[in-house]
Amino acid sequence: MRARFPLFWLALHRRRRMLAFLAVGMVVFELLIVVVVRAVPPVQLFGGAGGGVPKALKAFSGSAGGVSIASYPGMLGAGLVHPFWIAMQLTAIGSLAAAAVAADIESGTVELLMARPISRLRLLGERVAAVLVVSLALNGVATLTIGAGVALSPALHHAVPLRGVLAAGVLGCAFSLCLAGPAVAVSAAVRHRAQVVGATIALGAVGFAVNFIALAWQPAAALRYLSPFHYYTPGDALARGGFAWGSFAVLAAVGIAGLGAAVPLLLRRDLAP
Repeated sequence: MRARFPLFWLALHRRRRMLAFLAVGMVVFELLIVVVVRAVPPVQLFGGAGGGVPKALKAFSGSAGGVSIASYPGMLGAGLVHPFWIAMQLTAIGSLAAAAVAADIESGTVELLMARPISRLRLLGERVAAVLVVSLALNGVATLTIGAGVALSPALHHAVPLRGVLAAGVLGCAFSLCLAGPAVAVSAAVRHRAQVVGATIALGAVGFAVNFIALAWQPAAALRYLSPFHYYTPGDALARGGFAWGSFAVLAAVGIAGLGAAVPLLLRRDLAP
């Protein structure tokens, strides 16, 4: 298997320690969220029902506004849109997207890869597969951790159906794809890995900021449609036991469009460092 897909395994092998730390960090963080939610009821934690929670906190509940952070789904959803969760996702996506093309051009190793010979499409395909597998793994461990916490707590299980946990995990995979597609497209077009990492962080950070402002400030409400966090609503999925297929389609479409754009960008560019 490793002989058949060497570029895929090489991308994972070079970053194996980072990926292991990210996976462990994801489990520990989501476990901490579950422990806090079980120990202190969200209503008590925020000092009142949903109506008393500031609008600015809506962005932190992983909801389009219908689920308060002062609730079990809202608190668990917060664990799936927390800046720490976002940082781990962006670290994995940015690192592996940079490795797709830009890192090899910057280091000069792309000429050695092409000498095997290996086609540009194969190079892109195996590196994209590495990004998607890691994104799936990180979302998977987060989903399993929350699912285990919900299953073992009667109070949580009463408020959050397990199908909602699964729905939030599937939506998380679509969100990761939404970020990975454009990141890979940037990697196919630029020469330095820092440019790819910077673009990935900007997409995630700016997207969160835009959604935060749109939810907190009514005159800017229309801007929410420009942010991936408007469509990625794990809090809603946890509360309702499912997600809006329109939101899933938007996230997936952006990711697929980015991956599609990476193909002509790579085929037409000069690979010389």
